[in-house]
Amino acid sequence: MERLTQAQQELYEWLAEYIRTHQHSPSIRQMMQAMNLKSPAPIQSRLEHLRNKGYIEWTEGKARTIRILQSLKQGIPVLGTIAAGGLIDPFTDAVEHIDFSNLILPPQTYALRVAGDSMIEDLISDGDLVFLRPVPEPEHLKNGTIVAARVDGYGTTLKRFYRSGDRVTLKPANAKYNPIEVAAMQVEVQGSLVGVWRGYM
Repeated sequence: MERLTQAQQELYEWLAEYIRTHQHSPSIRQMMQAMNLKSPAPIQSRLEHLRNKGYIEWTEGKARTIRILQSLKQGIPVLGTIAAGGLIDPFTDAVEHIDFSNLILPPQTYALRVAGDSMIEDLISDGDLVFLRPVPEPEHLKNGTIVAARVDGYGTTLKRFYRSGDRVTLKPANAKYNPIEVAAMQVEVQGSLVGVWRGYM
C-alpha cells in the first residue's frame, strides 16, 4: 500500500475513529472543523488521495457514504519499553501491535511497556502497558500530568511532570526514588498518559 502523507494520515485516522464511533461518515464541514481548515478544497484533495491509495471508498453523488477499506495500523503500536525507575530509551519503530479496538483511544495513541517500579503508587507496575498520546504544546501541560519525557544525556522515563519557571521536576510515585530536577530545555515531553493496561498471565 502506498504511504500516506502526514496530512492524509491525520484525516484518515480521524475519519476511521469517527465512523467507528458514529457508524456513519462525517460531513465535509465536520472534517474541515476537525482538521482546522477554512476551505473544503484541502479536504476534498486529501479524500481523493485516500481513495486513490485504496484506504477509503464512497458512493458517487451521495453524501456521508465514506467507507474505510484499510486499517492503517492493526491495533495500538507498542514502541518499546519505558523506564519507571532509571532512564532508558524507547524504540521509535513498533515492536508489536495489540488490538484494543474495543477501547476508544485518541488518534495517534501509542503504547510503551513499563520497566521498573517507580510509579507503583500511581498503580503503574513493572510489565504494564501505558497508553500515551503526543503533546503538541508541552508549555501548556498541567503540573502533575504523568508523561513520557526524554531527558538530555539520560534517556526516557515515565514520571509526573512539574514545571516552575525554567526548571522541570519529574517526580516518581515511589518513595524509594528521588525526583529528577533539570532545566526545562533539557526535557522533551514525548507523550502524556491516557490509560494503563495490565495483562494477567
